[in-house]
Amino acid sequence: MAHQHHDDTYTADMLSVEEARNEVLALVKVLNHEDVHLMESLGQVIAEDIYAGLDIPPFQNSAMDGYAVRHQDIKGASPNNAITLKVVGSIAAGQIAKVALPEGAAIRIMTGAPLPLGANTVVPFEETDELVRKKSDETVDEVSVFHEFSKGEFVRPAAEDVRKGELILRSGTVIRAAEIGVLASLGYDSITVTRRPLIGILATGNELAKPGTSLIYGKIYDSNTYSVAALVKRYGGIPKILGIAKDNFKSIDSMLFKGIATDLLITSAGVSKGDYDIVKDVLTQRGNITFWSVRMRPAKPIAFGELASIDNHKIPLIGLPGNPVSAMIAFEQLARPAILKMMGKTKLTKPYVYAFLEDPIINTDGRRVYARAIVSKKNGKYYAKLTGPQGSNVLTSMTKANGLAICDETVCAMKIGDIAKIEMLDWEEVE
Repeated sequence: MAHQHHDDTYTADMLSVEEARNEVLALVKVLNHEDVHLMESLGQVIAEDIYAGLDIPPFQNSAMDGYAVRHQDIKGASPNNAITLKVVGSIAAGQIAKVALPEGAAIRIMTGAPLPLGANTVVPFEETDELVRKKSDETVDEVSVFHEFSKGEFVRPAAEDVRKGELILRSGTVIRAAEIGVLASLGYDSITVTRRPLIGILATGNELAKPGTSLIYGKIYDSNTYSVAALVKRYGGIPKILGIAKDNFKSIDSMLFKGIATDLLITSAGVSKGDYDIVKDVLTQRGNITFWSVRMRPAKPIAFGELASIDNHKIPLIGLPGNPVSAMIAFEQLARPAILKMMGKTKLTKPYVYAFLEDPIINTDGRRVYARAIVSKKNGKYYAKLTGPQGSNVLTSMTKANGLAICDETVCAMKIGDIAKIEMLDWEEVE
């Protein structure tokens, strides 16, 4: 279906989302390395090649609970031709057989236990008469085998998973639960990773009150600090909440300086044309900050640059809009990729799908629209329904959404049934 298109000339002075993102990514750097406990490393990036210091498994072991036997001793075994072997011992996981397996004998063995010398096959206990003998209160000093198994059956070879000296994980690998398991299996209890960025978060505005305090008429609770801090944690950073600054130079200046010891500062509010100039005054006096109009809806006004400390140490700063939805969407598009880059990650894009729209999207002013959407799957196809009112102050629209439906800046309107690109915020809710 054909779209109506915008004449883009009057937004030409704005930055595109890609231009703004590239400016941010060009300024932030990959952070230095740190050693962390294995259980603290989830989501971080390995900063060294990992080679195996041992074979895994380090010895032949049993894949089943059963009997370790010599293959030649059970040749021809069948339900009508049971072969009875003398049971000369047992081996639990973690134990080593005290003696080699004699000919014509079997040793009871548990899953994971090392095979005794001389054994080359394991017979699962279900393929023997062990249970019948136990029910008859017999001492299981011999056992009958009802099936012939091929040589090596139910035996895990040494080094089947990992061979000593092999490159197992490359530097740059993102650590998931599986990587933690592999590292633990190699004996690691700590690992060298790119460290997590410490992110200072400052809200500004006389109207803001801290959650948990009583609310005076005319004020609102500060939500941006908490949504932004939660996003920082979600993407692997460490949030440092600086608090709420009043709309005066001294308050903003002093509270920003609490964040100088961080790797990135994120402010909310005070960056649009209609705001007080105090935030802009502080930022421009203390650093090299530019104020952008970005061709996106919501979240057009953005501040970005570097703030300098007393010793001229420079900290990147992203100034988000004050409206709560704008702050979250601007974070997703600009701050999230910056945090990921600082952590050493190279995949910076969100996953996306293409879905049939169940509601229209109207683009009034030639900006890229990020409409909050509920994505579902029906008969193998994705469908996207908008969450309702799309105002940048309607924070509940983000609680209902699992994706952002994108209407390009050149498109005036998308109709029901049109296919839209959906940037997924969450996958878990797609059914």
